[in-house]
Formats: sequence, structure tokens, C-alpha cells
Amino acid sequence: MKITCDKQKLNEAVLNIQRAVSTKSSVPALEGILIRADEGTVLLCGYDLELGITTILDCRVEEKGSVVLSAKLFGEIVRRLPAATVTVSSDEKQMTTIQSGEAEYSIVGIPAQEYPELPAVGGESSLKIPSGILRSMIRQTLFAVADTDAKPIHTGTLFELEPDCLRLVSVDGYRLAIREEPIGCELETSFVVPGKTLAEVLKLLGDDDTEVELQIGRRHILFSIDNYTVISRLLEGEFLDYRAAVPNDCTTELKVSTQSFIGSVERVSLLITDRLKSPVRCVFGDGEIKVSCSTAIGRASDKLEARITGNALEMGFNNRFLLDALRNTECDEVRVQLNGPLSPMRVLPCEGKAFLFLVLPVRLKSSGE
Repeated sequence: MKITCDKQKLNEAVLNIQRAVSTKSSVPALEGILIRADEGTVLLCGYDLELGITTILDCRVEEKGSVVLSAKLFGEIVRRLPAATVTVSSDEKQMTTIQSGEAEYSIVGIPAQEYPELPAVGGESSLKIPSGILRSMIRQTLFAVADTDAKPIHTGTLFELEPDCLRLVSVDGYRLAIREEPIGCELETSFVVPGKTLAEVLKLLGDDDTEVELQIGRRHILFSIDNYTVISRLLEGEFLDYRAAVPNDCTTELKVSTQSFIGSVERVSLLITDRLKSPVRCVFGDGEIKVSCSTAIGRASDKLEARITGNALEMGFNNRFLLDALRNTECDEVRVQLNGPLSPMRVLPCEGKAFLFLVLPVRLKSSGE
């Protein structure tokens, strides 16, 4: 194999592909990047048996062939190469030479035959969605994905497809995020995509209207984003009946500036550390929200204006969960619905129902805590 390509493009591709490579594996090839040269293009692939990312680059191919190179080493070499172009060539013994300007490396590769095949996604159903919309939907639900394996299905996001609507749902036991968007779609199906996969998809998505294609198989999903494809296994199991978890009643409703609320919670949270955990106490009433916090190192309080209707109420929240919900609203003003001190807080847009975030309250001790 012998190829010559643009160093900048190769470096960017390797950085993206590297994220799907196993850092430790009993199969040495899985710690590498598969490089396969064909007519005028080179394919790069990283795969850890759960998530695979591939991309195709235009380049000058003098000799077709393939090799697997250590992702860590190859990435470091490409990043530091001095010239604008790079030539990669390997012989039948997998000895690979990387040359750019005056710099030259010879490293030992692994035969491509030892690299596992990526799963084939039988395009049983497919869907096209603008990149910017999918990016917003993933970003607004990823924060609520569970990061422990207590219930592995909740380490992913539920995709629910109904005619003309896509809904994403994440839940981790303390909060829930629902985001929906009207899209032209004939499908009716649901599946759960691992949070790790969605975090990588998010990095590849732009904010524009370029269409992204999702191919949904029985056990895998494939995202086609520009010249990248991301293939991932789907999670199996029983996802939470989230509709039953959303309270229908509301005794207190308020509209508040998102940034003002975030600012107040951040200020009182300065006294909270990993060692000194304490809830943020919120008192809703008389046209304002009083926010306070008390830990072993002191007390902090703040207040902000809000348009409040209904009963006055005092509630406690985990500061991080409350901030995550507010920061991911992506709007200037939010509607907050409450139904007593122990019922979850509902955070919604002022108009419509594009998103719904639930944050479970924390039981407060008496005021003299």
C-alpha cells in the first residue's frame, strides 16, 4: 500500500476515528486504526466491538492495500508531522513508513485480516433528519442519561418514532429529559442508542441543514454524517414508562429568565463541594424565587424575580441536576411547573412542548439546618 494525502485532513480524520478505538483489548488489532487504500480514496476505521466510526478521504493512491496501525502512535505521529502532505506506505510484512517533509518513521503494522468485520446494518428502516435539529435534540437529552450500569438500558437514550414526530427520552433516576420535533417520517418504531455513541455523534454533527441519515437495524444503528459513518449496537431491555413518571397536576407555575435562575443557583453553589454536599433551597412566592444554601463552611442566599401563579412553595434540589436542566433549555425564558415539595419540578418552554425536563426534589431538613 502507498498513499499520499493532505496532513491536515488526515489528522482531523484520525482524531475523530481514534475515539472509537479500544484503549485496552485482548485483540491487538482493535487498539489500531484500519487503513484501506482503494481507487483515489483511503478508508479509516476505528471499532471497539460496540461502536465503530469510519471515514473516507480523497488521496493519491499509488498502490492499493491495507494495514492496521496503533491508533495512539499513528495519531501522535500525524499530529506532529512538519509538512502539508504525508505519504504512508507499507510492505507485505506490514512494515509501514510514514514520511512528511524531512521526518520519517518506520513502524510495525498488523495485517488487516486480523481486524474484525464491522456489523452489517440491514437497512430495515431509515430516516433523514437535518443535522442541526438532531444535534439540538441529542444535546438537550444527553445530560440525563444514566452513567452507572444499575439498569444498563438507561445508559442510553430512547428514540421514539411516530408518524411525523421524533421523540428522544433520557432518564437516570433523578431526572428525565424529553425532546420532540415534528419531522416528515412514516415510521413507527422505538430503540435505545447508547449515550457513549450519541456523545460521539454529537461531535460530528454541524448546526446546519445538511441531512443526516439513520439506518435502523434490529441490533444496530448507523448514522451517516457527511463523509463519516458511525455504527453502534443498540441497547436491549425494558425502558422506563416515562409517561407514567410525568406528573399531570400543577399547583404552582412560574415564568423566569433562564440566565437569572442559572446565575443565582451558581452563586449559592459556590459553597457546595464533592465533600460538602447540600441541597439548594428554593422558596417560590411573592413574585420572586429566594435561593439559598448552607454547608459547614457557611451560608449563601440570593433572590431573583419571577412571574408566579398558584401556591407559595419551598423545595430543595441537587444543584448540579437543577443547573443541567436549566442550561439545556436553550431558551431565554422557561416555564416551571410544581406540584408540592416532593413532586418533580417540570421545566418547559414558555410556548409549545419541544422539551420537558423533570428534576426530582431533595427532602429538606427544617429551616434551621
